Amino acid sequence: MALAPIKTAVIGYGFSAKTFHIPFITSLPDFELVAISSSQRDAVVTDFPTVAHYTTADDLLTNSDAELVIITAPNDVHFCLAKQALENNKHVVLEKPFVTNIADGEALIKLSVEKGLVLSVYHNRRWDGDFLTVKKLIEDDRIGELKSFESHFDRFRPAVRQRWREQAANGGGILFDLGPHLLDQALALFGVPDAITAQCLIMREGSTNVDYFNLVLHYPNQVTTLHADLFSAGPNKRFSVKGSKGSYEKYGLDPQEARLVAGVLPVDACWADETAEQYGCLYSADDAEIITTERGCYQQYFLTMANAIRLKTKPPVTAEEALLNIKLIELAMESSRLGKTLSVTL
Repeated sequence: MALAPIKTAVIGYGFSAKTFHIPFITSLPDFELVAISSSQRDAVVTDFPTVAHYTTADDLLTNSDAELVIITAPNDVHFCLAKQALENNKHVVLEKPFVTNIADGEALIKLSVEKGLVLSVYHNRRWDGDFLTVKKLIEDDRIGELKSFESHFDRFRPAVRQRWREQAANGGGILFDLGPHLLDQALALFGVPDAITAQCLIMREGSTNVDYFNLVLHYPNQVTTLHADLFSAGPNKRFSVKGSKGSYEKYGLDPQEARLVAGVLPVDACWADETAEQYGCLYSADDAEIITTERGCYQQYFLTMANAIRLKTKPPVTAEEALLNIKLIELAMESSRLGKTLSVTL
C-alpha cells in the first residue's frame, strides 16, 4: 500500500526555494506541495494556483496543515522560524547555514528532540557528482595516503550587490553562504579537525561582510584547505586532492544547480550527469587518467528525508552535524581575528 505524500510547505519564494527545493517537492511522489509563504503573492498564485498562499511565515506556520516546512528565508531569521515551526509540531528543513550562532542551534536541537520531530539542514553539496567522485577515489585507495585536500568555491563578483546575502549584519557574507558547503564536505570526509587556521577578510570596496576566506583544517596526517573568493574570473578549480599514489584535479561546478535554473526537472536518472568535457583527471607518476564523474543526486536528500519522517530513520543531514559546521565558522572568525591557529575542542 502506497504511503500518502508528505504535506510540505515552503517559506520564501526566492532563488533557493524555486531552484533547490520546489522542483524536488513537486516531482517526487513522496511529497505534496500544499503551501507557500511569500510577499510575492501574484508570482506564487500564477505559478501554483492550487497551492495555498500565505503572506507571512507566521500565518503559514499557524494555519497550514503542512507536516514538513522548508525554510528558505534569510539566515538571520532561521532560528525564530524553525523554533516556531517545531512549536507548531512540524518537521523542519532549514537552508544552510543552520543558524548564525551556536546557542540557537543547540536550542533548536533540544526542542526537536522534545517534540520528537525531524530537524535537518539542506547541505545538498554532499550529493554533488564531483564530491561523490572524490569520496570514491579516496575509498578505493586511488589517491593513496592522503596528504593534501584543497576545495574551492570561487566566483567573479567584484562589485557588491544589494541583496541580503551580502548586506546582512548577522549571517551575511560568503563565510556563511559558501563556507557551509565546503565545511560540510570536509567534515563528511574527514571528521572534526584538530585545529584551524583561518583568514576571513573583507576585500571588495563597499563590502561590509566577509567576501574572502581561506580555512586550513589541520588533521594528524593531512592538511585540508577550503577557499572562496569573489575575484576568480578564469576557470575555477574545484578540487585538488593529493596523496602517495597520485593526485586528482577537477575544475568547474557540479551541473545540478545550472540545470535546475534552466528548468530541467530531476525526473530522469541522467538529469545530473556531467559531460565528458567536465570530467576531472587522476595523475600518477607515469599516467594521466580521465575520471568519469559520479552521478550527482540532490533528490537523494529528499528521499532520505521522507524516510526519516515516515520510518524514523536517520535524516540525510542531522542537526548535530550542521551545528559542527557553525562551530567551525565561529572558530574560523576567531582565528582570523587573532591571527593564530586555534585548537578545535567541540
